[in-house]
Amino acid sequence: MTTVNDVMTRNVRTLAPGATVADAAKAMRELNVGVIPVCEGDKLLGLVTDRDIVLRAVAEGLDGGTPLSTVMSTDVRTARETDDLDTVLADMASRQIRRLPVLDGSQRLAGIISIGDIAVKGQDEEDVGQSLADISAPA
Repeated sequence: MTTVNDVMTRNVRTLAPGATVADAAKAMRELNVGVIPVCEGDKLLGLVTDRDIVLRAVAEGLDGGTPLSTVMSTDVRTARETDDLDTVLADMASRQIRRLPVLDGSQRLAGIISIGDIAVKGQDEEDVGQSLADISAPA
């Protein structure tokens, strides 16, 4: 059985809830990612995505100094390191989620798993292709 632990990305950059929208945008540019976990220490509080920045900050006329706590998503689905990869992939597809924070046994952020991680690290191409199609289907 392949688990989330086998394919997830570890050592992800996080930001504190008091960091700013500009801080998140700069980190996303530097890392070439569209999501940054928002944490206090290693406790996950939420995620900020490029979409959050556009819809909750820019479109609302907020500036780059706005704290992430104002714009981050707090209702975040997670996976556990020990979860079966096929089960997580099916859940991601059914909920149209491209990435999930991964928690360890102590509820601390251990990393992130994305559809890209699954595709690159050896999951069945047909399963990944179907899941990507499901995730990308219009809502």
